[in-house]
Amino acid sequence: MWVTNASTAPGPVVNSLNAACDAGHFPDSVYLLSNPKVDHVVDPIRDRARSIVEAYTDHSVTVETTDLDAETNFSGIVDHYSGAINAAKSDGDTVAVDVTPGRKFMSAIAFQAGFQFDADHVFYLHVESNRFYNQAYPEIPRSGIDLIDFTEALS
Repeated sequence: MWVTNASTAPGPVVNSLNAACDAGHFPDSVYLLSNPKVDHVVDPIRDRARSIVEAYTDHSVTVETTDLDAETNFSGIVDHYSGAINAAKSDGDTVAVDVTPGRKFMSAIAFQAGFQFDADHVFYLHVESNRFYNQAYPEIPRSGIDLIDFTEALS
């Protein structure tokens, strides 16, 4: 399972998923957090996420969306992450939290939830230059991008 939130553009959301697949992490489901400020990119994110995972695995992936009424619904953000992580854990699934996209407070909540609720991976896609902002993952030189798994980096 891949748990993340939408951003104002698809790139920050799908590039980290693409990098994770490239590194051998293939989710069977994606849980995406949305709010009114980013709901216009949910469909493109959903389509690209499916295409990326299916290109690596030849199996379909489900994409479920949690829709918040406001981006500052902090308890809703926590519920999105904790609910998805706990559901995956109870099913025996591997769960990865992506803290790359979204506002800083969303990333902070996602990071904390990943560790507090025992996600298997907490990923962040570090892009070394803003000249690669919103470019597709395959177009970014590997020397300019690094997928960091904080569960490994902080252990």
